[in-house]
Amino acid sequence: MFDYLIVGAGFAGSVLAERLANGSGKKVLICDRRPHIAGNAFDFYNDEGILIHKYGPHIFHTNSKEVFDYLSDFTEWRAYQHRVLAHVDGMLVPMPINLDTINKLYGLNLTSFEVEDFFAKLAEKPEHIRTSEDVVVSKVGRELYEKFFKNYTRKQWGLDPSELDASVTARVPTRTNRDDRYFTDSYQAMPKHGYTRMFERMLDSPNIKIMLNCDYREIINQFSFKEMIYTGPIDAFFDYRYGKLPYRSLEFKHETHDAEQFQPAPVVNYPNEQPFTRITEFKYLTGQEHKKTSVVYEYPQAEGDPYYPIPRKENADIYAKYKILADARPDVHFVGRLATYKYYNMDQIVAQALMTYGKIVGMKRKEAMAKTATDGKVFVPARAAANGASASASSVR
Repeated sequence: MFDYLIVGAGFAGSVLAERLANGSGKKVLICDRRPHIAGNAFDFYNDEGILIHKYGPHIFHTNSKEVFDYLSDFTEWRAYQHRVLAHVDGMLVPMPINLDTINKLYGLNLTSFEVEDFFAKLAEKPEHIRTSEDVVVSKVGRELYEKFFKNYTRKQWGLDPSELDASVTARVPTRTNRDDRYFTDSYQAMPKHGYTRMFERMLDSPNIKIMLNCDYREIINQFSFKEMIYTGPIDAFFDYRYGKLPYRSLEFKHETHDAEQFQPAPVVNYPNEQPFTRITEFKYLTGQEHKKTSVVYEYPQAEGDPYYPIPRKENADIYAKYKILADARPDVHFVGRLATYKYYNMDQIVAQALMTYGKIVGMKRKEAMAKTATDGKVFVPARAAANGASASASSVR
């Protein structure tokens, strides 16, 4: 008899499993259809012994001390500040757009004050800012919009920026100084031994049992449980009653090169001619020293695993119908990106999971977000999970 069945072993499901098991002494069964824990953050050592992210780069950053402290119970950190270059007009320039981007792109020598005027002269002010195109042209004008954003967004989303909600490009700042960090959050770091190792420690509890290669529908009648926590696609849970919610997916092409370095930055964006959107070189992220290097190319596509909810009003309207169905199921808690049809960064999902735990056990917000302490035991990682080996859906760990 379990207190909770948790569907999905990514951030949302794993944080809730850990809190319910260690914070409240609940018996938890967590299952995942993939052959590994850690969801899209899963990392592993490839055949060359290089630590790579199977589902593309996952860069941790947050302004929440509570979230950072919570995860620090399960990992040491490697200080890391992410930097991105964009391949534009045959040059590699900093992204987000900053002072150096403009000076290099146009052969200028502007100061911070002068580049502010430069942006102001280029900017077009639409009457209302409704779309992603509106956001960018209102800040930096149409020429820079077309160089950096228009085609990248088309590739990423399969839609023109004029068809997407303003939130998509509003996430990317424009700077008048030389700050070339992609993020400016207070806490920027990578798990020292990788995400998978962090998840292993999070789920290492006698109160947690794990089933992999497992569709929850196959076991739902085999085990008794009181409540469910569901982190999968909400439309699938309700058998697509109102139709499928659209997502963008990705195809990842991994390569290993017989060289210590492949490119001059952790990530290089390709907004224009190429069919892929970016190339990531993992050794920058992990700090690993190795005579070879591994990279991944990302090709956005319409079909495949659901990664990005598409932010359009008509999609939000469909989700709202599913939300009504979800609210009528007090025995099921819907948590995470897929279950709430909203794009979240990793830290936001952790915060949402901690808040959900607080609601379940009747905590106030401050209590729910408070740092938890581990029991100080030495953790020895499971070899199968560390290497991504599969487990039978009929086995429970």
